[in-house]
Formats: sequence, C-alpha cells, structure tokens
Amino acid sequence: QLQASGGGLVQAGGSLRLSCTASGRTWTFYSVGWFRQAPGEEREFVAAVTWSGGTTYYADSVKGRFTISRDNAKNTVYLQMNSLKPEDTAVYYCAANSNNYAYTIKQPYGYWGQGTLVTVSS
Repeated sequence: QLQASGGGLVQAGGSLRLSCTASGRTWTFYSVGWFRQAPGEEREFVAAVTWSGGTTYYADSVKGRFTISRDNAKNTVYLQMNSLKPEDTAVYYCAANSNNYAYTIKQPYGYWGQGTLVTVSS
C-alpha cells in the first residue's frame, strides 16, 4: 500500500513537502511517480524517480520549483514543492511501478496511493 500525506492549504509562493510511504512489501526496487488532478481535469504527471534515486523527471510546469527524492531505508518518497502557485492546486497522488523506469505516463503504474489535497491561495 502507498500512503500520500503532507497536503494542506498554503499561500502562493509558499512551500509544502509531500510524502509517499510504502508498506506491505519491499518497495526499494520500485520507481515512483507523483501525479496530480485538479477538479474537472485529467490526472497529469508531475515528477518521477527511479528506485536508486539516480534518475528523475519533471513536468515542465514544475521544473525548477519541485524536487522529488527518496529514502529507501524509510520506504518513503518525497515531493518538495517550492514557489507554489494557485495553478498547483490539486489532489496529489503517488504511484509505483516495478520496472525501475521513471515513467511520465499513468498506465505503467500499478500501485496508487489515495491522494492528498494541496490548495494554494492567491
């Protein structure tokens, strides 16, 4: 199971750190992605990281503001979000896949967390 947490209400320009904690199996060799879904919108890719943490990908809209990282000893992947904008408001989901590839699309991810709401006020 994946558990996403850390969402909340923040003013524009502020920061939040989301966590995705895994349990129930050894997740060390899984790649993890973060996606988000705003009301009435499709779920979109935000960031992804391979199991080693050596390769990361970001959506253009968050590049330079968000950082994905992981602590395999804690079975946790983080998404540090800085310089938040109102358009970052969405439910954020973490997902995992066992192929050790940081996919930027939803389909390869077989495991999903329940989502955590991020609201950025202007």
